[in-house]
Amino acid sequence: MTNAVRCHNLHKSYRTSETEVPALRGLNLDIEGPGFFAIMGRSGSGKSTLLHLLGSLDRPDSGTIDIAGVSVHDLSEKDAVEFRRKTIGIVFQGFNLIPTMTALENAMLPGLLAKDDEKKLETRARDLLDQLGLADRARHRPEAMSGGEQQRVAIARALLYEPPVILADEPTGNLDSDTSEKLWSLLARVANDHDTTVIMVTHEAEAAAHCRRIVFVKDGRTAGQLETEGLDASGVATHAQRALG
Repeated sequence: MTNAVRCHNLHKSYRTSETEVPALRGLNLDIEGPGFFAIMGRSGSGKSTLLHLLGSLDRPDSGTIDIAGVSVHDLSEKDAVEFRRKTIGIVFQGFNLIPTMTALENAMLPGLLAKDDEKKLETRARDLLDQLGLADRARHRPEAMSGGEQQRVAIARALLYEPPVILADEPTGNLDSDTSEKLWSLLARVANDHDTTVIMVTHEAEAAAHCRRIVFVKDGRTAGQLETEGLDASGVATHAQRALG
């Protein structure tokens, strides 16, 4: 299965009570994975809207989205649910764990909802938790885990079906700087070890510096891209200032 993510001429607007607010204005995107990639832009640039469209959580007004060989923009709601379950893993800023479920059960959740074989799901989830350093936390509920541990459970959940693409929406927004640094490194390792395309939305140069390539988004359009080899966070920030103004 291909890891490619391609968007062409994406338009998306949101209507308020009095006006229509454009979020994407003809955005194009071409990512050939696997690897760790960033979509970087300021607040209101359209980057989160783009992520929701890539995850089939919303539909574009016009334009095309092709992910792992699937024309996402054409999916019915039923097919979109199946696409998210098997082809896309999504990691949210707020973790989105079920508080009454253990780490193991949260990692198994997509398969439990689909009524897949529980023994196979548990084996897979335990292996993922072990890979992410959480083997000893499998029976803990979210309230007994740190923010970083909860986010790692969310990553395990996203990896359950070995999706070719993982989308991460400001995944360290609720974490301290040291935990954030560890999580960015972990996402880079996930991309490498699982042969996955990980696309992270961020406004932080420190986060984007961990990625192989950065796509800049400004005013609902792509505003250039940057290969990060040899650059630290300061270098990324300099290039981002030039691209985003």
